[in-house]
Amino acid sequence: MYTVAVTRDFIANHFLIGGDWGSENFPHAHHYVAEVSIESDQLDKHGYLVDIVEIEAALDKVVGYFRDSLLNDKEEFAGLNPSIEHFSRIINEKIIALIHPPGAGSLNIKLWENATCWAAYRKQF
Repeated sequence: MYTVAVTRDFIANHFLIGGDWGSENFPHAHHYVAEVSIESDQLDKHGYLVDIVEIEAALDKVVGYFRDSLLNDKEEFAGLNPSIEHFSRIINEKIIALIHPPGAGSLNIKLWENATCWAAYRKQF
């Protein structure tokens, strides 16, 4: 199985809803690190799983969309608590729509919200 990965960091804001989480119920920022990793046992005709430039461009586009924004105001979070779990799935869905792997495999997003806490979402393609 081959794996290729790219990371980007960015700052975005959110506040949690639907429960009593103290200060987390008020708008605050996180310095997120998003790691995209793609796994497959197939490479394309150039020996790439996915061209790393294509992954970087997709991740830059998605991160640019969320950078410096209030996640609660984004349509993707309508009706959702903007948890790191939901956020990792949403990033995954946006990235998979932008890249073109050559065969079957998986795309994993690991999203760090600080130096010690992360959530991940994996989707088969």
